[in-house]
Amino acid sequence: MKQVIIQGRLSHRLRSMAVSSAVAASVVARRALGRPLVAQWPFLVEHATLYIRAQFNHAFRLSGDITQSRAYFDSVYALLETYPDVEVRATAPGEPRGHWFIPKAPRNDATLLHFHGGGYTFYAGVSRHFAACLAHALNVAVFAPDYRLTPEHPHPAQLEDGLAAYAWLLARGTDPARIVLCGDSAGGHLALMTLAHLRQAGLPTPALTLGISPWTDVGRRGASQFGNDRYDLVQGYMTLQFADWLKGGQPLSDAELSPIGQDFRGLGPIYLQAGGKEILVDMIRDFAAAVAAQGGQVRLDVWEHMVHEFQSYGGQLPESRDALARLREAMACALRQPHQFSADACTEADTLAPPQPAA
Repeated sequence: MKQVIIQGRLSHRLRSMAVSSAVAASVVARRALGRPLVAQWPFLVEHATLYIRAQFNHAFRLSGDITQSRAYFDSVYALLETYPDVEVRATAPGEPRGHWFIPKAPRNDATLLHFHGGGYTFYAGVSRHFAACLAHALNVAVFAPDYRLTPEHPHPAQLEDGLAAYAWLLARGTDPARIVLCGDSAGGHLALMTLAHLRQAGLPTPALTLGISPWTDVGRRGASQFGNDRYDLVQGYMTLQFADWLKGGQPLSDAELSPIGQDFRGLGPIYLQAGGKEILVDMIRDFAAAVAAQGGQVRLDVWEHMVHEFQSYGGQLPESRDALARLREAMACALRQPHQFSADACTEADTLAPPQPAA
């Protein structure tokens, strides 16, 4: 573990440290009895999953004061790796709010437009760290917009900010064939919704869209949404609360606000990744099937024993290293073959490794 961030109100810090210690003790005891939560998980994954789940649950209990919810969730967290090769630079006044994450020696001139996760409600320190992880692992410049959050700013604020960020990159002279849309969790929802609305906005399509554990339906969909609660770091009830905050009391249907209700024909390739133990895996499978039925270019890889956003483990886990490598390969393939890329197969030299079997 490279660094532990401890910050904010003393009561938040003390509670978070106590939770971490209690979770560690329970994981040690369970594993000593030969009863790990998932046999394939190392201690790191089991502790991190249960700790983040506990932190999210308490943050939701504080949600009457969303500022305190966010502060509590950010009070104690660990960075498994640091990225000194990545420069972090805030945008200038008059530009869309956000940060650039720029590797010292980028692989090419592509730009990854990355939307952070957090249910549209949180923009946690770990999310900023994940943007740096992507810049490091994919070796490309990453722009992460600081889009407006719920419940203060319901739909369409986030979609407006996503489209504005994309249009701003184009206005700066960025070739759309060198843009890759990306997002994790709710950010994956925003990446897919932004993609689906580019045609209506009169904007060209990107080279590729990446969905990392994307939230694809704001309603109820699939057994995993609640059936995988015992494994995942986010919980089914949270998705419904996030959806309510996104709607903000407006008479909007689930289909209107869900990627699975959109038309992706002619919008370019989509590459999705999910964990077989995460709550969103069934809706992600349904989304991939829906896009394929439209005739869209889509590929989904599922890592059977992994949870939500397992890619954030970076180089510390074989599965996360594999997933990041596949993101890198998909990007390289799409950028080398604009308008000809297939989400299922590239040229022989660029072919992605076969996906692991779904759970």
